[in-house]
Amino acid sequence: MRVITQQRFGGPEVLTIVDAPEPRPIPAEVLVRVKAIGLNPLEARLRAGEFPLIGPPPFILGWDISGVVEEAQTWRFRPGDEVFGMPLFPRAASAYAEVVAVPALHLARKPASLSHIEASALPIVGLTAWQGLVDLGGVTEGDRVLVHGGGGGVGHVAIQIAKALGAHVIATASGSKRKFVEGMGADEVIDYTAVDFTEAVRDIDVVLDTIGGDTAERSLEVLRPGGHLVTAVADEDSELITKFEAAGMRFSGVGVDPDPVALRGLVELVEQGRLRVHVQETFPFERVADAHRLLDGGHLQGKLVLTV
Repeated sequence: MRVITQQRFGGPEVLTIVDAPEPRPIPAEVLVRVKAIGLNPLEARLRAGEFPLIGPPPFILGWDISGVVEEAQTWRFRPGDEVFGMPLFPRAASAYAEVVAVPALHLARKPASLSHIEASALPIVGLTAWQGLVDLGGVTEGDRVLVHGGGGGVGHVAIQIAKALGAHVIATASGSKRKFVEGMGADEVIDYTAVDFTEAVRDIDVVLDTIGGDTAERSLEVLRPGGHLVTAVADEDSELITKFEAAGMRFSGVGVDPDPVALRGLVELVEQGRLRVHVQETFPFERVADAHRLLDGGHLQGKLVLTV
């Protein structure tokens, strides 16, 4: 089988396709023939050596997959089942590959309404949004939710989950993404390039921060008393946590993990027609470097996917 690996940290050019032996599934695992691989900004940071999550090279990046079960060492799936998921995170899943062996519990059956391309784009962003809004944020009907980065991977899915929970959703996005974000269901869109969100909204119950920088700290100004900031990018900022606690606000960092309950929750929303994932562009396996160049540029609308 072919895998995409790297021998050193660096730019997209360090990603190399090589032949490797097929992995063998152990009990409770399945062997998946991968059809599509979702790409995430985190992987570009790992490739460049900016974030030491899986150690130094050589390694194989990737977590988001959709494919077909070839061998099952478990009762959960049978050969031929179409599955998707985000196995093993934050440990290396080595998913930039034609075949992977992964825990069956970290996968779900692919909804028939999603292509493999769409399904591979959903797990990391969907689970991050679900765990942030449902598990940590406890969003309920009537809540006012502010999603920072509503046009991005996590953001556009978070808007839809919050709407499904019955929330009034406000999203920040650039003006060029306004129609896209409105199409995801946002009740209000704030163009952060033209308007300071701290002057545009108040009395927010839950803020979901996918941007970082000073966004989390500034969000303190828009939360209602006792409001809750959930951040996917500043979870270890102890000084910021202290500020929120001193102001009587709640602060949570979401570090996404494989969650079969949440994954099934995402499937249910997809099957109900209440959740879709937007893929900005697909790339063949051989053009992974081009895909990573686009990742490096940022400001994506939805997700990028490799086809295998």
